Amino acid sequence: MTIDEMKEKLRQTISPERFRHSEEVMNEAVKLAGLYNADVEKARIAGLLHDCAKSTGKDELYEELEKYHVVLDDIQKKTPVLLHSILGSFYAKEHYGVEDREILDAIYWHTTGKAGMTMLEKIIFIADYIESGRNFEGVEEARKLAYTDIEKCIVLCCNSTIRYILQKGRLLHPYIIEARNDALMRIEAGS
Repeated sequence: MTIDEMKEKLRQTISPERFRHSEEVMNEAVKLAGLYNADVEKARIAGLLHDCAKSTGKDELYEELEKYHVVLDDIQKKTPVLLHSILGSFYAKEHYGVEDREILDAIYWHTTGKAGMTMLEKIIFIADYIESGRNFEGVEEARKLAYTDIEKCIVLCCNSTIRYILQKGRLLHPYIIEARNDALMRIEAGS
C-alpha cells in the first residue's frame, strides 16, 4: 500500500481532527528522521499510522487485543488510554500492510516509550508530543530540544507527562519512568 493509499484509508477511519494530528506527527517525524539520520520513509509511515487505532471504543479495544492474543499488565488493563498504541501496531500490519518491525514497534511504544528505544521509536514518541497542533506549557521548549538534543527532549516529555498523570491522580505506567531514566543515563554517559 502506498503512503497516499494509507492516508486515504486512515482519513476514513478516524476523525478529521485526529487525521490532522496524524499528518502533523508524520511531518514532524520526517523532519526529525532527516536530522537524526533515521529512515525517513519509515518515519513517514509510523508517524501517519501511530494513532490508526485511536477511534476504537474502550470495550472494542479489549476485544481486539484479545483477538491478537495480547497479554496486558495490570496497569494497562486499568488504563485504556495506553492501549491504542499497542492495538495500532497490529492494525498497521493487518489493515495497512505494514510488515516492517521497526515501524510497528515505533507505533507500539509511542504512548509510554520504554528503555532502550530505537531512534525511530524516539522520533515517533517525540513527534507525537511536539506536533504543531499541540499547545500546552513546555511544548515550545520540547520543540527546541527535539532539534538539538533528543535525549534531553525525551526527559522533558516524560517529566511533563508524569507530572500530568500525577496531577490527575491516575495510574503511572513504569515504561515511561524507564524511558526517562534511560534517557537520563544516556545524557550522563555523554551519548
